[in-house]
Amino acid sequence: MHSILPVAAASALLALAACNTEPETVTGGGPQDDMAAELANAAPVELPPSMKESKTYRCKDNTLVYVDFLSDDKSANIRLDKSAAPTQVKAEEAGKPMIAEGYSLEGSGPSVTITLPGKGSQSCKA
Repeated sequence: MHSILPVAAASALLALAACNTEPETVTGGGPQDDMAAELANAAPVELPPSMKESKTYRCKDNTLVYVDFLSDDKSANIRLDKSAAPTQVKAEEAGKPMIAEGYSLEGSGPSVTITLPGKGSQSCKA
């Protein structure tokens, strides 16, 4: 048992002696970024608006309309079925009617006026 210890120590020293004793050079920065100048001069990116509020409206003709109002106060998503794909309506300025092909939405509170494709304008309440 006493002879194993010196042999293990000698093999550990031999393994360390085989290591590279040269100093290691560390450089920072990495490769040059080819698009750095283009990215620095690029226009700022505007994120799409997030959903601010979601309401369900019952209209005069007894239909349900699902409206998701967006945080820019100039756009909303309208769905005629809860699981259907939304149609986005937009306005030029906040407070103006939001319009898309065949759709129109005025207001954002407990009562709105909605125009749907094939139907006239009607008032709806949340």
